[in-house]
Amino acid sequence: MSGRKPANRIDRVTTRTGDGGETSLADGQRYPKHDPRIDLVGALDEANSALGVLATGVDAAIAAELRQLQSRLFDLGAGVAAGGTAIDWPAQTAALEQSTAAMNAQLPPLTEFILPGGGSAAAHAHLARTIVRRAERDWWRAAATAPALDAIAGGPWLNRLSDYLFVLARTLADGETLWQPLGSLGGAGE
Repeated sequence: MSGRKPANRIDRVTTRTGDGGETSLADGQRYPKHDPRIDLVGALDEANSALGVLATGVDAAIAAELRQLQSRLFDLGAGVAAGGTAIDWPAQTAALEQSTAAMNAQLPPLTEFILPGGGSAAAHAHLARTIVRRAERDWWRAAATAPALDAIAGGPWLNRLSDYLFVLARTLADGETLWQPLGSLGGAGE
């Protein structure tokens, strides 16, 4: 390791360059703040923050897993901002799917939908799951206008991340409350 100090990646927080409703991405272009790619970067940031909150209320091993997933969310956001990535997202997706399946194998099968909750950590996992689902929807919306996102293949990874968080919520739950439907599906309520 050399004695060189790494360059600052962020040397100024307040730039005022976005005060007119536009912002820049790593590809060097300016975008309106309502552009689907900007929405996506924001949704990924929200998902990352939700995982950070979740990590504060779980044991060290799970927190370490969540920190790795937070780094992957940053990698995905960097790919969106730069317009491409060298990361093999299909391989990342397969690994996350395997991790989720292993965790799910330790749980009893579901007989009905469950209500989000089950204690603080489980509830935070459910909230993170829903935020990741929104990021996934934003991914596909942005991919419709920025075809380079299809090549990144981050949408399936986000889908698996929400699955992982659902199973993690079940794992962390101190009990599960099943949905109690009012009347039959498609029928009149009671």
